[in-house]
Amino acid sequence: MIFKYALLAAVMIFTTASNAATLDRVRTRGYLNCGVNTGLAGFAMADSRENWNGIDVDVCRAVAAAVFGDAKKVRYIPTVASERFAALQSGEMNILSRNTTLTFVRDVNIELRMVMVNFYDGQGFMVRRDSKARQLRDLAGSRICMQEGSTHVTNLEDWMRQYKVKFLTETMESSDTMVGAMVMDRCEALSSDSSGLAAMRAKGISKPDDYIILPDRISKEPLGPMIKRDDDQWLDIVRWSMMAMLEAEEQGVNAANADKMLAESANPSVQRLLGKTGDFGKQIGLDNAWAFNIIKQVGNYAESYDRNVGSASPLKLERGLNALWSKGGLMYPVPFR
Repeated sequence: MIFKYALLAAVMIFTTASNAATLDRVRTRGYLNCGVNTGLAGFAMADSRENWNGIDVDVCRAVAAAVFGDAKKVRYIPTVASERFAALQSGEMNILSRNTTLTFVRDVNIELRMVMVNFYDGQGFMVRRDSKARQLRDLAGSRICMQEGSTHVTNLEDWMRQYKVKFLTETMESSDTMVGAMVMDRCEALSSDSSGLAAMRAKGISKPDDYIILPDRISKEPLGPMIKRDDDQWLDIVRWSMMAMLEAEEQGVNAANADKMLAESANPSVQRLLGKTGDFGKQIGLDNAWAFNIIKQVGNYAESYDRNVGSASPLKLERGLNALWSKGGLMYPVPFR
């Protein structure tokens, strides 16, 4: 019996040590490896000084702030859609934060794990304003271009079978290639997540007003980061770093008032979130100031959304489904208790 319990304890110790490997490797290296889009405005794009910005970038900045207390300790790895999962599986990156849709097959069959949804979207279609198309059916027989390695091709094939409308389809490596093909009239429409189309129109086209996004949405596209399947502690760290940004918005904590809220708030939820009580950081292997550092350096979810894709950005996307649950959206932070 003693041998049995000793063996069980040894297995548990081995499993715990194995599952903590990602955090240890990241700390030893001194920075986080984050896979991002090669360039999609609002989600992940580098400026002329190679500073990366976007709502997906902020996920990685948040995790770096939680682990290191410094949101800048991130190395960004631009990755095309067709290569992103292999790059994550190989260990080249610690997080894939690249406008990636959660699906059954991706969650079950490719040894990766979706952390949580960071942006709710749907597949849409962009055409020239002078086109006669005002709904998807009007594009019957037209050439529609999409990105290879995405869910969009299958979605459109399913729609064509269901509604018995035929299109010509072509896949391309990147959003930049798609925009170039559209401008050169190789494509009569582009199809992607509606937010991605808005980003392409805002940043990739010299005359964005010449293009419109049709009202049709043919899919659900819950987007979010992915990690390798073999590390429960790392899953906790990434998920709760994202959840902390949502909880901060719900509790009214932001980058500007975080210090004041830490010092003065009597709200037990705020005290736990900011590390004043509860030892929540220690429970996932981090300093208790982990969430405070995220909010102070990256902001809450509303701040990230507004500056990257919302009212303070060129995309000016409404919150819609990405509003908090209390404001008609789907964003529902799990309680910090």
